[in-house]
Amino acid sequence: MALLTRIRKNPWHFFLITITAPMIYGLIFPVVVVDVCVTLYQWICFPAYKIPQVRRSEYINIERGKLKYLNAFQKLNCVYCDYANGVFAYASEIAGRTEWYWCPIKHPQNAKRSHGHYDDFIAYGDGEDFPKKHKARRTACRACQEPCE
Repeated sequence: MALLTRIRKNPWHFFLITITAPMIYGLIFPVVVVDVCVTLYQWICFPAYKIPQVRRSEYINIERGKLKYLNAFQKLNCVYCDYANGVFAYASEIAGRTEWYWCPIKHPQNAKRSHGHYDDFIAYGDGEDFPKKHKARRTACRACQEPCE
């Protein structure tokens, strides 16, 4: 009965939820694919280059769905957001370590997508003694451990 009251009170909001929910929740499939693909990628590639593995459990923490003061719908939303945002943070860390190893060169302008390792990259246009600097970055990447900073 409470749902009917809420729908009557704000039918436009209910309409928006009805229209957007399939799009929002439909993204679970690509998120799972990203999760599987980046996990396989690091399992296969990181050992070959001695890059430390990213611990998935440090990025994907499904905890907010356990809060007792949330209703079932809110818990579902929290579980979904915990998982999706965790997967993207996990994938970003894997991509960051890959970039750190293979191409630790900063962009000519500040990149909003930068990860935690970006500040230690070689300055854009700094070609002086590049091979030595690149080797030093690879060594640092291989030596990193959780938390990899």
